[in-house]
Amino acid sequence: MRLLLAEDDPTLADALSASLRGAGFEVVLAPNGAVAEYLLLNQPFDLGIIDLGLPMVDGLTVLKRAHAAHPEVPLLILTALDSLESRVAGLNAGADDYLTKPFDFPELEARIGALLRRARRSGPSGRAGVQTEGQLSFDREGRRATLHGAPLELSPREWLLLDLMLTQHGKVVTKEQIGQAWAGEGNEPGAVGGALEVYIHRLRRKLEGSGLGIRTVRGLGYLLETLA
Repeated sequence: MRLLLAEDDPTLADALSASLRGAGFEVVLAPNGAVAEYLLLNQPFDLGIIDLGLPMVDGLTVLKRAHAAHPEVPLLILTALDSLESRVAGLNAGADDYLTKPFDFPELEARIGALLRRARRSGPSGRAGVQTEGQLSFDREGRRATLHGAPLELSPREWLLLDLMLTQHGKVVTKEQIGQAWAGEGNEPGAVGGALEVYIHRLRRKLEGSGLGIRTVRGLGYLLETLA
């Protein structure tokens, strides 16, 4: 897998490049936004990692242009701005996921793996980020979900929960993973457990008739499965 890493902090860029190469990725490093934009628009990549605070051309501009040119390539943003506005701006510009600095490398590696799996599971229409399971269609790029062709209304937390469970379809999703997916959505430490059962219940009801079910795996978490 060939990754572009756009990061202007040389210490962080070197550390991330070494870790990613150690994990088996081919890494191309861009030290500023101008180089990142040129590479993403003119060379093939399986995924791009873009720092929003790039010099010369800012990361948000790079993100918009790269997404417009190659919407099939997953893009993950890195940001030191831990605010809802910065994350929303990145996601609206075409990012598929984000990480707030500082972060641990295992989390970055896990998010990269999830994005690459999503790209491989794109719907038959060929549009990146559209996943069809049973009667449910989940459009990550357009932030839309439909059931039997009708819009499925989801709250922000329900969207993040369903997104995670679809990505891990057939695998157990732990409460810790859900907590990470909800991070930055106003959670306090330990608040996930108290609210989670409510959201699971709501999502189960909304998925009725989809051909999908959410099973509780006691002591482990939850499993999204195809119903017989």
